[in-house]
Amino acid sequence: TPTAGAAPKAGAKKYTLRYRFHPGETLRWEVEHRSKVDTTVSDTTKTAETLSKSVKAWRVTDAQPDGTATFQHRVESVDMRHKLTGRREIRYNSRTDKEAPGGFQTVAKSIGVPLAVVTMDACGKIVKRERKVVQPGQQNDGPMAIPLPEEAIPVGHIWSEAYDIDVALDEGGVKKVKTRQTFKLLSVKTGVATIEVATNVLTPNLAPAVEAKLIQQESAGTVKLDLDAGCILGQQMDLDKRVIGFRGDASSLHYLTRFTEKLLPEQPTVAGRPRKAEPETEKQ
Repeated sequence: TPTAGAAPKAGAKKYTLRYRFHPGETLRWEVEHRSKVDTTVSDTTKTAETLSKSVKAWRVTDAQPDGTATFQHRVESVDMRHKLTGRREIRYNSRTDKEAPGGFQTVAKSIGVPLAVVTMDACGKIVKRERKVVQPGQQNDGPMAIPLPEEAIPVGHIWSEAYDIDVALDEGGVKKVKTRQTFKLLSVKTGVATIEVATNVLTPNLAPAVEAKLIQQESAGTVKLDLDAGCILGQQMDLDKRVIGFRGDASSLHYLTRFTEKLLPEQPTVAGRPRKAEPETEKQ
């Protein structure tokens, strides 16, 4: 959970955080997702390790004077591998493999095609989303960018956003779970804002089986926003959590994940949009 820290001083400099888009530009990010999941049931532990590297692209088709923009969301390429205890590793690289191995066919079909057409305002709120491809495991229409406060804010300012998540229950039906994402402006250096992000589940007394399905939601980390260009330069989210008793008393689930995203600089610069190099991430 972000610490409140000292209240911002009276008269402290304030910053207006906004996303800015230009028609015709394509923003690309290099995305890496690593996960290691240990599942223990009745004294037997299985480990699943996954590494996925992909290129995410937003192709901007329209931008209004108020900052609202419409873009196509795509994944242009993916290189992934999956290893489960006792089985051989499965790999798929969309750039070099003509056919995807078992389990990766759905992923392969979603490469290089518009996954969604999204209209988003300058503060990151989704105005409209038209999903073109339903991706596996994606039941909730979550945010596509962190929400930014409408007012100008000083370093140290904290804001939050509440979300309801629908969790499918094993016995049938759906449980609505309340969560809150909290954001804190940690610093602004050389025009780059560093924002701390944490997600907390608010619904009390959840059954371990429900907790296990929510486990991936509770990551925390930092996002870097280029204030002049109005785009995310990079982010890193980490999760290390264990759930006991999700499938009987002698069961446990341990999730260890890291998600990173970095803006790729090679795309042509649109006039009026300077690019910054992504600052070096502090060593963990």
